Amino acid sequence: MKSNVKIVTLAVAWALVSGALQAADTEVASFNLSQANRGGVGLIQTPTARMGSEGAFAVNYADNDQYRFWSASVQLFPWLETTVRYTDVRTRLFSQFPGFSGDQSLKDKGIDVKLRLWQESYWLPEVSLGFLDFGGTGFFESEFIAASKRFGPVDVHLGMGFGSLGRSGNIANPFCEAADRFCRRSSAFRGQGGMIDYQNFFTGPAALFGGIEYQTPWQPLSIKLEYEGNDYSRERAGTIVQDSAFNFGLVYRHAPFDLQLSYQRGNTLAFSASYKLDFQTLSQVKFDPPPQQVKARGLPRKEFTRTKMRNDLYFNAGFVTTRVQLTDDELIIQGEQVAFRDDDVSIERISRVLANVAPHNVKRYRIIVEQAAMPMVETVVDAAEFRAQARYDRLEYDLKSTYVRQNPQLDEVNWQFVNQNRGLSFSLETFWIQMLGNPEAFFMYQGGLLPGASYSFNDNWLVGGALKATVLENFDKFNFKVDSQDSTLPRVRTFSREYATRSRVTLDKLFATGRDNLTENVFGQVYGGYLEAMFAGVGAEVLYRPIDSRFAVGFDLNYVRQRDFASEYKLFDYSVLTGFATLYWQPSFLNNSLVSVSAGRFLAKDVGVNIDVGKRFNSGIVVGAFAAITDATSAEYGEGSFTKGFYLSIPFDLMSFKSTRGQGAIPWVPIARDGGQMLQRPVKLYGLTQERQSVNFR
Repeated sequence: MKSNVKIVTLAVAWALVSGALQAADTEVASFNLSQANRGGVGLIQTPTARMGSEGAFAVNYADNDQYRFWSASVQLFPWLETTVRYTDVRTRLFSQFPGFSGDQSLKDKGIDVKLRLWQESYWLPEVSLGFLDFGGTGFFESEFIAASKRFGPVDVHLGMGFGSLGRSGNIANPFCEAADRFCRRSSAFRGQGGMIDYQNFFTGPAALFGGIEYQTPWQPLSIKLEYEGNDYSRERAGTIVQDSAFNFGLVYRHAPFDLQLSYQRGNTLAFSASYKLDFQTLSQVKFDPPPQQVKARGLPRKEFTRTKMRNDLYFNAGFVTTRVQLTDDELIIQGEQVAFRDDDVSIERISRVLANVAPHNVKRYRIIVEQAAMPMVETVVDAAEFRAQARYDRLEYDLKSTYVRQNPQLDEVNWQFVNQNRGLSFSLETFWIQMLGNPEAFFMYQGGLLPGASYSFNDNWLVGGALKATVLENFDKFNFKVDSQDSTLPRVRTFSREYATRSRVTLDKLFATGRDNLTENVFGQVYGGYLEAMFAGVGAEVLYRPIDSRFAVGFDLNYVRQRDFASEYKLFDYSVLTGFATLYWQPSFLNNSLVSVSAGRFLAKDVGVNIDVGKRFNSGIVVGAFAAITDATSAEYGEGSFTKGFYLSIPFDLMSFKSTRGQGAIPWVPIARDGGQMLQRPVKLYGLTQERQSVNFR
């Protein structure tokens, strides 16, 4: 009876508020979305159907008495929100062994996803389906369907939850009527944790939840009221007293921060804070030279000089010229773009320089971009049309219409200038390793420099290497360097602590490689040496990548031995033949995304598939996730059941006042075991041939 009263009360409240506000204001207002305590757009303890704009990113912290939450949420697509979270359970220790984890409190990781089923319209609410803390041990494992409707300054929310969100059981589970298996929810989890317990979805007690958020006339402040469906009787922190199912909150916004103060369960004052970014529009102020203004006419042929052209191309367009040919009607240049990430920006700047320095009778500019001395793509620019567009002599401004991309056509080119690609070069990069949720300390890190050098014998062959110099770390907190997990799998990655702590300066890699265009669309490389921190050996790779195609196929084969973590140069006896066939796909229905599927043999001699999905935003930031499913059982693999992880790749361009290229990756691997581990080859052809793909398809 009480359950029916609650349902009717919520339904009537929804109808009254909706009707009154619909009459008062039928126009959908702009609304500032805020994060729930555990991350993701929501009220206080409950999610809503709302989605942020594509690329919306928030880092969150919430202090809720027994729990503290650290989370990060990103809107990967307009219809998909993802959240990763660590929960600090203050009432429990990480373990009962002080020598292992000291007095550190229990930490648990979780992953949430929310999918929008349809958008809000004049009559219909926005509706989303969500899965909280799926996979792992399921501290807050829940499923929900939620609806949200906006009426002027008020956003109204109603949802049905299962699992943690539905523990109060204020409504009968509708799926229980269809099949008995939905009537009970198991508290066990599959394997060694880390697996998706889909058999639990929408099972057990169900509950309605909901609330409203009111945007006050003072724009920085909004007010939240929510009714939740959890009864807090079966929490990992122990039984938590709940005096009321209603929670109240205030959100104060001072961009880019949101501060939230709430009163929960009728007895608890809580606080949370969010820092927000937009991965689509994030940028850095640049002090690049302005693009050259195009003159009305090119130079007389006798005034053309390669030296001035090469200097202008480098300083104004970031293009290092390695080859030049001038004919009666064509100017052909080949080189490498070292500054500008965007293809259109690069071609425009290069063409503006050529329009000013090329002889006026030249009809075409042929710009060949190379990587590692291999021609990647040729852009053919109509010189007269480009000049007219760049000088705004056309009614419509469309520089892209003046050029086309194609495979490099070099059969009849006789270079008049060639800059030999040989000799010694140096590099300096940084590295960052981080581990979250360790027993010794929640956050462990190691960072430093990778000074490197290489010697090129010609366009195809070089020898290179790098040292790893640690500058700052707290890896000295490691209590146990030898992983004691029982497993029949070879120890290919679980000696990582030994490798990381052996010395502050180590040999990271030292190898020789040869690369070449095998045919028009096929690239190949061979390599050998100390290929990564843990393995040495030889290998080869072939990549088929048609220009501007959404598909590419690669094959790699490697014979490697494990490096001795107690020595710079010695090797252990363990060896393995490992390799993969990889399909690269950029689906048209997932804007700016790359799906990589690699099937083959891993380092621990397990066989299976690695799937990697990455999303690139307009800023150049890439957010991705990967998982390896192999014939190693969850018991053989150990805690986590299978290899999986996430990564955030940030372009250096966002951290510099001058345009530059290159990316730096920040990985997050919840638990790194030995199954599903791939060789970290020093160079991968797909990344090396990125110029084969227009930025519009990346």
